[in-house]
Amino acid sequence: MNLTNRVAVITGASRGLGAGIAQAAYDQGMSLVLCSRSAPVLATGARVRTLELDVSDPDAVDAVAREATSHFGHVDLWVNNAGLLEPMGPLRSATAPALRQHFDTNVLGVALGCRAFIRILHDTDRRGVLLNISSGAARKPYSGWAAYCAGKAAVDRMSEAIALEEPDRLKVHAVAPGLIDTRMQALIREHGVDSFPNAERFRKTHADGDLVPPREAGDALIALAFDPAAARNEVCIDLRDR
Repeated sequence: MNLTNRVAVITGASRGLGAGIAQAAYDQGMSLVLCSRSAPVLATGARVRTLELDVSDPDAVDAVAREATSHFGHVDLWVNNAGLLEPMGPLRSATAPALRQHFDTNVLGVALGCRAFIRILHDTDRRGVLLNISSGAARKPYSGWAAYCAGKAAVDRMSEAIALEEPDRLKVHAVAPGLIDTRMQALIREHGVDSFPNAERFRKTHADGDLVPPREAGDALIALAFDPAAARNEVCIDLRDR
């Protein structure tokens, strides 16, 4: 793939999957706008702009869109990757502020990113690719993950609706990337069965060396976005089904 003239906006680009996507895109020649609350994985340079971002702040998300178009002229790919796992445990134990923060990030933040990107495409009269990072938890319930399952299911349905609304502008995928070797996985392994009954399964996956490196998942996602050989027609995709 020759992606030299392509531009991507990636949220949650400081570590984990977001960092893996950013590195894969950069190595393929793309120019990047990397957004996160902490320092992104790549430093600012000729092909990289880095911005601090709270994805639940609509003005801040719109400012990212303006920065991307003013600096690079257009955006070809927007990756809504920023997300939270907490609060974990039975829903009865979750606080209202924790739930609000979760849905503000995992649902509202995705919606705001989608909206900003769609507006860019209309303003610049271009087509683009939208990747919303979902999870197998969108399709299968887990005890202790009520908020996470609900939020990721919302991302799947949102993505399907956007695909219907913008068929002439967007290729849309909500992608469950599988079990990636990230800080989120480490957080899962710290929980006991009282708060997350499936914790032992995740500890075993880690012990067996079966977690996917973030860069490997990043390569797969960039291929999904741009490589004709990796083309998929479905909106909701699990990378483990390849």
